[in-house]
Amino acid sequence: MSTFLENQNWRYATKKFDATKKITTEDLNTLKEAIRLSSSSYGLQPYKVIIVENPELRANLQPAAWGQSQIVEASHLIIFANETKLDEVAIDEYIKNISLTRNTPIEALAGYGDFMKSKITSLTPEEKNIWTAKQTYLALGNLLNVAAELKIDATPMEGFVPEQVNEILGLDKLGLNATLIATLGYRHDEDATQHYKKVRKSNEDLFITL
Repeated sequence: MSTFLENQNWRYATKKFDATKKITTEDLNTLKEAIRLSSSSYGLQPYKVIIVENPELRANLQPAAWGQSQIVEASHLIIFANETKLDEVAIDEYIKNISLTRNTPIEALAGYGDFMKSKITSLTPEEKNIWTAKQTYLALGNLLNVAAELKIDATPMEGFVPEQVNEILGLDKLGLNATLIATLGYRHDEDATQHYKKVRKSNEDLFITL
């Protein structure tokens, strides 16, 4: 646990990446597995994770991300996109996956499926979009923690125009909406922010014990 906390103190939102350094396939697979294993409400994972490797596509995305250099300099660019049209079909597919994974008769899971449907389908489109978008933050948290364990730098970003990212990547046609961006790689020696002390609230200001 002490190592985990040391790595949390080590990590920061990297402002300048070393474009010459790339994440290995092995480490990338570990990061992907960390995302895959993330928690989510009901375990539904109502989102997709897009890994943008194409340099031209990343250059096209940069203006939509306020021109931030990390978009093109980082080793990898990851976009979390929530599902905007989560429906009963998706829930049925999830129930089928549970049945196959746990070798459980699908009939035994019908009640759970009906419960999810009653809660999710009753949401308005706006409520559903907000709810599925929140799930991507849980996955991002796992990614940031594991990246720190691997000593891979990461920058979580909300600073972009979702509508533009959606248009460039064709996400609207897939029933998806970009909610978060994470750039991954290795800090550049010239990134002065790596030397800044981490600023966080004190325990007294942050925690309330009742």
